[in-house]
Amino acid sequence: MKLFFGASKPKATPKDAIITLRENLSMLEKRESHLQTKIDLELKRARENATRNKKAALAALKRKKLLEAQIEKISGSRMTLEAQVMTIEAANVNLETMRAMQKGAEAMKGIHRDLDVDKVDETMDEIREQMDLANEVSEAISQPQMFGMELDEDELNAELEELEQEELDKRLLDAEHVALPRPPVAIKQQSSSAPVEEDEDDELAELRESMGMAA
Repeated sequence: MKLFFGASKPKATPKDAIITLRENLSMLEKRESHLQTKIDLELKRARENATRNKKAALAALKRKKLLEAQIEKISGSRMTLEAQVMTIEAANVNLETMRAMQKGAEAMKGIHRDLDVDKVDETMDEIREQMDLANEVSEAISQPQMFGMELDEDELNAELEELEQEELDKRLLDAEHVALPRPPVAIKQQSSSAPVEEDEDDELAELRESMGMAA
């Protein structure tokens, strides 16, 4: 069949179709601009001949109408092409989005192929076990240790009580010393003259005699 009808044409891609449509739109725009220039020229001729040559003016207006009809057709064609471009662009966006979603779905399938709920639970249990072990190790390291020595807690508490009792006894003794009155301090006065001392000695002798004390 290919020998008679030729090779089948390759399918147009969205990109190729959009490029072709835009090229046609550009051509139609140029054609429309050219026709508009001719319309402006025919309108100018009609105005120039409106008063002096009505036949020429009417002919110019007829050509102007024909040109305007062509522009209307071109305008319709342009709208059709522009609508096609927008439709293809939207469809192409949808296609690319669908392809991206399909790749995402395939990637998720590949991930979940080796990952299920049981494996996740098993991994979480292992993580919790290792975290508990790490906490135990950290707590053991942080505890003060007396390497090579074994301490008797009862003996330490007894020694602490003795120290507390000694401190209390010391405080009580200090309080008693503060409370006891101090003995009066004898103040010796130096007599200014010997006769005064002799008078005191006589008075002391009389006092002893009256109390029956030997001198």
